Amino acid sequence: MADKLKITLVKSTIGAIPKHKATVAALGLKKLNKTVEMPDNAAVRGMIQQVRHLVKVEEI
Repeated sequence: MADKLKITLVKSTIGAIPKHKATVAALGLKKLNKTVEMPDNAAVRGMIQQVRHLVKVEEI
């Protein structure tokens, strides 16, 4: 496992269900193509798994 994950929002949340919109917001992603760095832990991995069709993840 890496120390941190670089998460980028690559697809809009306009048509997404409210639970997925809330998950994207909780990850700190507000606009399309914006990137955040989050710690690599089970909680963040679970959030990413829920919205994997909307984000791109890189290990850093």
